[in-house]
Amino acid sequence: MNAPLPEHIRKALETVTLDDKYSLDSGRAFMSGVQALVRLPMLQRQRDAMAGLNTAGFISGYRGSPLGTYDQSLWAAKKHLAANNIVFQPGVNEELGATAVWGTQQLDLYPQSKKFDGVFGIWYGKGPGVDRCSDVFKHANMAGTAKHGGVIAIAGDDHISKSSTAAHQSDHIFKACGTPVFFPSSVQEILDMGLHAFAMSRFSGVWSGMKTIQEVVESSSSINIDPDRVKIVMPEDFVMPPGGLHIRWPDAPLEQEARLMDYKWYAALAYVRANKLNYNVIQGPNDRFGIIASGKAYNDTRQALVDLGLDDDTCRQLGIRVHKVNVVWPLEATITRDFAQGLQEILVVEEKRQVIEYQLKEELYNWRSDVRPHVLG
Repeated sequence: MNAPLPEHIRKALETVTLDDKYSLDSGRAFMSGVQALVRLPMLQRQRDAMAGLNTAGFISGYRGSPLGTYDQSLWAAKKHLAANNIVFQPGVNEELGATAVWGTQQLDLYPQSKKFDGVFGIWYGKGPGVDRCSDVFKHANMAGTAKHGGVIAIAGDDHISKSSTAAHQSDHIFKACGTPVFFPSSVQEILDMGLHAFAMSRFSGVWSGMKTIQEVVESSSSINIDPDRVKIVMPEDFVMPPGGLHIRWPDAPLEQEARLMDYKWYAALAYVRANKLNYNVIQGPNDRFGIIASGKAYNDTRQALVDLGLDDDTCRQLGIRVHKVNVVWPLEATITRDFAQGLQEILVVEEKRQVIEYQLKEELYNWRSDVRPHVLG
């Protein structure tokens, strides 16, 4: 047990540093979910530079578990952020932080003073902070994002009220504000879905919401940080309205509302569809029972199947189809209908109040009774 390490392993370990998670340009790096949220804007800046864009980033918000150490991690990475034109300025409160992030999307309204092609933004806050910021989110969402900007609002949810006065579930607040909701299930997906969230925000003109919970954001793993790992596909089946979907001035409130409801949400759905962000993980030719889940509930579902002795091959033999949802609202209709096709029954696995279940039922409502699967949640 005290045998020396092989020479090639020893030399490899000598090159590893605690800064690898921020300093490496490619390969793999070990980091926590919170640290992945620090790396995310750097990765976006790196991808923009590869695309010939000179962009900057701005991060603001207010601390609170499970994002209680996010600001500390950002301060610790200050030199790496500065090298990528990324500024971190915590807010006096959640609303002021969100308003400052909203301001980054107004860059194109003042072309004479532009220093960058665009500024992407990140807002962060605990569940109660999402509640407090709903007015800012609504106004910013209706106003729109910049072509080379984009915003992610990261919510730290405490489902079991471990360190909160009340349990929180931000999905419904995001929905009320018209903000699409990403729910990553791993540290790797925080990076991958984060890049998709920025791209969706730029394409559709809406802010992207990202839901994080303790079991995911406080976990750690070795992940792939290659800048070209995530392949972004721009939708070809969505027709932009005259003037596009980005921020402009002047812009009347009712015109903003119509643009959000008639175009922006459908642009976001087209992005989900083009990039296949929701997909079948397990499927076979004779499936009759479906399971649909997202985020931590997806991880729990896969573990439960393993505990029951149901590996992927066994599920296929038994006719069990498993569907993973990365964007829980709005639920993309075409992908969802394809998942449900041919099934007799669908089990929706999600924590707290239903989000996926009611959308799934709406999609299946007009199916003939002889082909419409039963839905349990």
